[in-house]
Amino acid sequence: MNPDYSAGMSAGRDAAARARAWRHAVHATVCDVLEPWDHGTVVRATRYPSYFEFNVVRVEEDPQMSVDALVAFADEALAGLDHRRVDIEPAGVAESMRAAFEARGWSTYRQVWMRHEAPPPPQPTRIAVEEVPFDAVNALRVAWTSEDFPDLELGNYLAEAREVAGILGAQIVAVMDAGTPVAYAQVVRLSRSAEIAQVYVRRDHRGRGLGTALTCAAIEAVRDADELWIVADDEGWPKQLYSRLGFSPAWTAVEMLRLPDRSAT
Repeated sequence: MNPDYSAGMSAGRDAAARARAWRHAVHATVCDVLEPWDHGTVVRATRYPSYFEFNVVRVEEDPQMSVDALVAFADEALAGLDHRRVDIEPAGVAESMRAAFEARGWSTYRQVWMRHEAPPPPQPTRIAVEEVPFDAVNALRVAWTSEDFPDLELGNYLAEAREVAGILGAQIVAVMDAGTPVAYAQVVRLSRSAEIAQVYVRRDHRGRGLGTALTCAAIEAVRDADELWIVADDEGWPKQLYSRLGFSPAWTAVEMLRLPDRSAT
């Protein structure tokens, strides 16, 4: 085997392992339940029951189970929660199950973890970005959630999000228009690593380069971090933006989500 190719394969596996370790470390920091099962870990944050990301069945190896069996296990493991979420970390295994999950009414999302490896190019347009308090962008958080999940009842979402942000040492940067935030990014840290966890631009301000400006500002805010991550929809356009700003794909997993059933309410 070509030694350069072999070294590249090894580096890719190492990056994937570190991305996976980062994600698991975030779960371990926020969640109070980390219960091993035969093929992974059941992750729950009992203080934040409606927070999908922290109440999930992690499938960390090929379970060799039918989708019905996996759904039944999730129903048992996540009993008492309004939603169900199963994250299948071997993407190849997940792809063979996506259609069956979707046929049962679940949404599926192929997510790619990207590592920052090169400085972003100079930006031709200077857009002012400033650090703001967490609550300053609450209206944008609500707008974003309503875009992605229009029928979801937010409940205690903002209070839970604030607590989680505090646990993860979040920093918020925003673009202002007449004193009102119209776009923001959120960065979280653990030890010497960090993640740009959220980047959102209000609909009526898109197409002006605000997402690029925010991402660059977030990179600068954690320039002392040893490793910086960002997560993108592997089937959407933002990953192209992040690639131009110096991020490289490291690891892919697939999230299966069944939203709360509000038909009876």
